[in-house]
Amino acid sequence: MKEFIKYVFATVVGLGLFMLIAGIFFFVSIIGMAASEGSTGSVKKGSVLRINLNGTLEERAEEENPLTMIMGDQMASLGLDQLLDAVDEAAKNDKVEGIYLEVGSSFSGGTPAMLQELRQALVKYKESGKWIYAYGDIYDQGAYYLTSVADKIVVNPEGLVDWHGLGGAPMFYTETMKKMGIKMQVFKVGTFKSAVEPYILTEMSEANRLQTEAYLGCIWNQMVEAVGASRQLSAEQLNSLADTLTAMQPAKFLIENGLVDTLAYIDGFKDMLRTKLELKEKKPINFVSPAELVAAADKKDEKARIAVYYAYGEIIDQPSSNPLSAGETFIETMPTIRELQKLRKDEDVKAVVIRVNSPGGSAFASEQIWHEIQLLKAEKPVVISMGGMAASGGYYISCGANKIVAEPSTLTGSIGIFGMIPDGSELIQDKAGLRFDVVKTNKHSDFGGPAVMGIMARGFNESEGAMMQAMIERGYDLFTRRVAEGRSISQDSVDAIGQGRVWTGEQAIKIGLVDQLGNLEDAIAEAAKLAELEKYSTDTYPAPSTFIEQMLNQKQESYFDTHLRAAFGDAYPMLATMQRMMEKQRIDQCIYARIPFDLKIW
Repeated sequence: MKEFIKYVFATVVGLGLFMLIAGIFFFVSIIGMAASEGSTGSVKKGSVLRINLNGTLEERAEEENPLTMIMGDQMASLGLDQLLDAVDEAAKNDKVEGIYLEVGSSFSGGTPAMLQELRQALVKYKESGKWIYAYGDIYDQGAYYLTSVADKIVVNPEGLVDWHGLGGAPMFYTETMKKMGIKMQVFKVGTFKSAVEPYILTEMSEANRLQTEAYLGCIWNQMVEAVGASRQLSAEQLNSLADTLTAMQPAKFLIENGLVDTLAYIDGFKDMLRTKLELKEKKPINFVSPAELVAAADKKDEKARIAVYYAYGEIIDQPSSNPLSAGETFIETMPTIRELQKLRKDEDVKAVVIRVNSPGGSAFASEQIWHEIQLLKAEKPVVISMGGMAASGGYYISCGANKIVAEPSTLTGSIGIFGMIPDGSELIQDKAGLRFDVVKTNKHSDFGGPAVMGIMARGFNESEGAMMQAMIERGYDLFTRRVAEGRSISQDSVDAIGQGRVWTGEQAIKIGLVDQLGNLEDAIAEAAKLAELEKYSTDTYPAPSTFIEQMLNQKQESYFDTHLRAAFGDAYPMLATMQRMMEKQRIDQCIYARIPFDLKIW
């Protein structure tokens, strides 16, 4: 017995010592990571900027969370803002010889406009006389469009390039919901307002098909023109190649038709880089990452500043407790308003560029943010830089700015309003067998408590439906009035180009919805011009979260979010949307200014 107690005691002490040592090691690692935040690196002479196109292209680079990195729960993401800064610095930095675009197999290229902006930066970089080389095993269409700017495109001898044209296939949930005993109650203004269609139809309406064909054709023509200029291929050749399904052709076909320059495995490609750099065989190449290059750059520090405020994601009234929304970025009303108020009161900020990349969202929240932007505009110039999309509510918050700058392939417009509330009476009463015995003091007392959940149990009656439609129409009238005031055109003219129709930036400039085609850099230059600034520096807002803030705000849901996305795939947006609808407590929160919930272009 004594021996048993002795062994047990020794085991407990050993485990305790192990946990203590492991804990010390863990926290020393965490402190080291935190201390490295904001440190500036050094770039060696003869360096190559390596841009690893692997992961999801996001609007803005997020600070890496050391805790999630250690736990292995960090989803790979690329910040467009950081990549643009790195490419710009690579052109200016004498120690950087060239750029290596390393195409990964899981590159998700964001929206066409985001790829377009990064490609434009690479084209401008080449004006410095420096080179770009690209290598990949598999080039999807977005990656190929981006890397086609390279001086040399190399593909694995057993790899492929996918060049097939653009398509869009919305998923329709109407029949699925019918089987569940749920139907969607829809109220809308706008012939082209197609966000509701997946919930009430089984195929695209003619109006939606018309607008989709128009913007897909516009974006495809832009891609063909850009790739053709870089690869010296005609539009006819590129369209003919798209029809051959290049992803199913042998690698030699890619060379014969001018899509790539040569075939090599990764070791052979790196030998090409060494030859280009005039390095001896097997000598290591000095690669530098975008983050390292940006950290090493000399920053301007002028007193006069132009603020670049990033507003990206769905526009919402308040944060969601829905675990299906854990991994998403939102434009939340009150935090956005508070940040804009700070910029309005900051005397050193002479102009503000608002970078909008949003499909829209809550109509009420959009109106509140629009109002705050008008207060800001009364104090200093405001320029909108449209990213991948600035549509519906995204256009609502943009329309009153001094100037609007959009990429040619930005998706914008979609001036329309809709309300959407599930009617779960069949599910609740017939399938689940639940019954309600209502006592009320007034005609519509059972409409509340909370309103949305109450109406889901029985559906709208005729008079309630009429009032809801009238509310939607008032919202559309207000939206078109805001656009008319901001763009200095008549409300009837806005209605004619509104009706929920989605336009590309190239189309929008012709109908007066935007002022200029260009990127974020162009928008900053326009803001400086309006503020009459010759010397200035730029600051970005909101400030990224610090390590400590990330530790305090770390959400458990991120683990579930990652695995739920993988499990449900394309059905994930529908599940997240339905869950957010169930959370709504007031009818005004069910009124949307938004483009389709799961808009996909490939």
